[in-house]
Amino acid sequence: MVNNSSSVKAFWLSFLISGAAVPLGPIAATAQIQDTSTPEVALEGSAVPAANPDAPLAAVKIEIPHLAAITAETNSAVDRALPDTDAAWVNRTLPETDTATVDRALPQDNTATVDRPLPETDAATVNPALPQTDIATVDRALPETDAAWVNRALPQTDAAKVDPALPQTDAAVDRALPQTDAAVDRALPQTDIATVDRPTTAPEITEAIRELPPQKLEIANSPQSQQVAEASQVADISSETGTADDLSIQEDAAQVTSVSQLSDVRPTDWAFQALQSLVERYGCIAGYPDGTFRGNRAMTRYEFAAGLNACLDQITKQISGFAGNLVSREDLASLQRLQEEFAAELATLRGRVDALEARTAELEANQFSTTTKLNVFAWFNLSGAFAGKRVRVEAINGNAAPLDRVPGRDPVTNRPIVQRVDDPEITFSQLVWLTLTTSFTGKDQLITQLAVGNGNAPANQYTSPGLFNTFGTPFLDQTAGVNPNEVILRELSYQFPVSNSLQVVIGPRINFYRYFDNNNFSFFVEGASSFNSNNSTLLTATKRGAGALALWDISRRLKLRLGYLGESMEFLPTSVFNSASNPSQGLFGGTNTSTAELTFSPSDRANLRFLYSRSNIQQIGGLIGAPNGRPINGLADDGFGGRLGNATANTYSFNFDWSLSRRFGLFGRYGYAETNIFPKTDRPDGTIKTQSYMLGFALPDLFKKGAVFTASFLVPFDVTGGRRFLVSGGGNGGKQYEIEATYYLPVTEHISLVPAFYAIWNANNFDNNPTIFVGNLRTQFSF
Repeated sequence: MVNNSSSVKAFWLSFLISGAAVPLGPIAATAQIQDTSTPEVALEGSAVPAANPDAPLAAVKIEIPHLAAITAETNSAVDRALPDTDAAWVNRTLPETDTATVDRALPQDNTATVDRPLPETDAATVNPALPQTDIATVDRALPETDAAWVNRALPQTDAAKVDPALPQTDAAVDRALPQTDAAVDRALPQTDIATVDRPTTAPEITEAIRELPPQKLEIANSPQSQQVAEASQVADISSETGTADDLSIQEDAAQVTSVSQLSDVRPTDWAFQALQSLVERYGCIAGYPDGTFRGNRAMTRYEFAAGLNACLDQITKQISGFAGNLVSREDLASLQRLQEEFAAELATLRGRVDALEARTAELEANQFSTTTKLNVFAWFNLSGAFAGKRVRVEAINGNAAPLDRVPGRDPVTNRPIVQRVDDPEITFSQLVWLTLTTSFTGKDQLITQLAVGNGNAPANQYTSPGLFNTFGTPFLDQTAGVNPNEVILRELSYQFPVSNSLQVVIGPRINFYRYFDNNNFSFFVEGASSFNSNNSTLLTATKRGAGALALWDISRRLKLRLGYLGESMEFLPTSVFNSASNPSQGLFGGTNTSTAELTFSPSDRANLRFLYSRSNIQQIGGLIGAPNGRPINGLADDGFGGRLGNATANTYSFNFDWSLSRRFGLFGRYGYAETNIFPKTDRPDGTIKTQSYMLGFALPDLFKKGAVFTASFLVPFDVTGGRRFLVSGGGNGGKQYEIEATYYLPVTEHISLVPAFYAIWNANNFDNNPTIFVGNLRTQFSF
C-alpha cells in the first residue's frame, strides 16, 4: 500500500529539485578529498592578484591648428614631370620653409608624429637636419617642447643634400609618406609635399586616438597631460630591435600598457652604465633568477629601480661594516645622483615592499601552522526520493533498515527472496571533512583527514542487500564512520619525491580515489554528484587501504600510477573488516588490490585513462560482495545458498574527459570485470561477469562564471554472466539505468549551492520496478 503521505513527499521532492540560488561569485578553492568512490584534489587558496600601478597610456593624435592636413589629391610620382613649382629628388638641401620627420632632436616649437597626415606647408621626411620650425618624432629624449624621430642632427635652416636642384618650396625623399603624403613615383604637388622611403599608413589603433584641443598641445612638462610621457623619459630603440624602420605602430600599441614601459632606461644612458658599474664593483645583482644584470637590453624604470635598490642595500651594508672604506667617493656620488633621478620609483618600490612585509607578518602571526595547512569542507544535504509504488528488493526482511537487510533464497525455487518497500521520508543531514596537509621539506606532504557525518540518503530505502550507497545516492549524503556523528580518521598517508618525475606514497590509510580513476567532470565537489557517477562502480575492493603507491610522470603527456593496498576502510567495523590491521589476515592475506593506471593526455583539453586492477577478496559470512567485494554490487553465494571461500577478480576500466571548448565538455567511463568464486560446498567454481558504463556532458560557466552543469546517462551494474550466483543484485535479469543532472552554483567565494536530480529505471535490476526519482539540494562550505 502506498504511504498516505506520498503526495506531500512528492510536493517536497519537486520543491527540492527546483532549488536555485542567486549567483554572486566563484568558488575559491577545492579539496582532494573523497569518500567511497570519488577522485580528489587538494584544496588551494586563491592567489591574490597584485595591483598594477601603471595606468595605460593612450595614444594621442596631435593636430597643429595653423596647418591643415595634406590630401591624397596632391600626391605625385618622382619619375615623371613635376609641376611648375615642385620638382626635386630629396637627396639634397631642402627649402627654408619645409618640415620633415627626422631621427634626432628637433627644435623647440612643435611636436607631432610623422606617420599621420602632414600639414599643408612644407612637410618632408629626411635623414638630415630640419629647421627650427619643423615637426618630427624621435626615439630619444627631446627638448622641452618638441618630440621627433631622428637618426642624426639636422641643420637649422632646412637643408638637404639633393642630386638635382629643388625649388624653394618643395622637397621629396626616397620613402613613402602617410596617407596624405606624396608617393615617390608620381608627380609632386605644387605645395611642398615630400615622399619617404617606406609606406606608412595611418595606424589602426582602436579606441586609443582622440583629438586634443589646442591648449593641450604643449605636452612636455605639462601637468594637464598625464597620459603623455615627458620628453626626457622617451627612450631610444633598443639595440635588440634594430632601427626605427623595423618597428610597427601596431606592435608598439599592443605592447605598451603603462608609462613605466615608455620610460625605459637604455644601455647607453648614463644611469644604466652607472648602475652596471656599481653592480660589478659591489656584487649587488638586480634580482634576476639567473643572477645576471642583463646589460644588453633596455629596462623599465621600475626594473631599474629594483636593481638600484639592491645596490643601495648592499653598499649600505658595506659602509656600516668593515668594508666601508672600500666604497669610493665617486661611487657614492653616482649613487646619490641615481637616487635623486629615480626617487619616485624607489619610493613606490619601497612602499610595495613595506606593504608586503606587513601582510606577511600578519599572516605569520595568525597562521594555523608553519608547516601545516588546514582545509575544511562542510555540507548540508536536504534529500528526498519518491517512487509512488512499492519497490522490489532482494531480502528476507525488507522492512528492516537497509544495512540490516539479509538476502536469502526460496527453498523450493532456489530464487532470491523478494520483498517490497515503501517510499522514504525527506531527510536533512550534515557531513564535515577536515584535511591537514603538512610539508616538512616543501616537496613532501603528510595528509591527515578527519570526518564526521550523520547522512543516510533516502534513496538507500530502495536498495537490495549489498547495494547500500551504490545506488542513486548523493555522494555527500553519508555518515563518515560506522555510527552517525562519530569523528573518524578517514585518511592518513605520506607522499615524498624520489626524483623530479617520481613520487612515492605510503600510509596505513591511503585514499584510492585520490590517485586513481579521476575525471575532470565527475569530481564530487563541482561535477556529477552520485556514488554511481563519481567513479567506476566496479572499483575497488580497497577504497581506503594500507600500502604504497608509485606516481611516475613519464612525460608531460604520459603518466603511470602503480599501487598495492590492503583493505582498511573507516566506515566498516574493524572487528569484521579492515583486514590489513588484522593479525589473522594482515597486509597480504586478506582483501587487497593491485592497480596500474596509464593516463595519456593528447592535449591540454583531453585525458584518456586505462586502468587494470587485480583483487583478492575476503569472504564475509560465506558471501562475496559489497561493501568490500567489488567488482560485485550485491552479494554472491554458490548459487544454492552455500558458502564461498575467498575470491579473486580482474577489473578493466577506461575513463576519459574532453573539453571540446571552454563551455562544453564530454566525459565517460566503461568498466568490465570478472569475479572468480570458489564454493566451500561441492558446487563447481564459477565466474560472475559484469560491466558498467556512463556517458555525459558538461557545461562550464553556465549562467555564471565558475558554475558547472553536468548531465549523464549510466548503467551502474549490468550482469552479463553468472547471474545465478547472485543472491542479491541480479534482480530478474533487467538492466538498471539512470539519468542524472547536477548544477554546481558558486554563490560566494566559500559558499555554493548544488541542486541535483536523478531518475532510476529498473531499480535493483528488476525490469518491473517503478521509476524512482531522487532530489538533493546541497549547500557547500569550503575554506
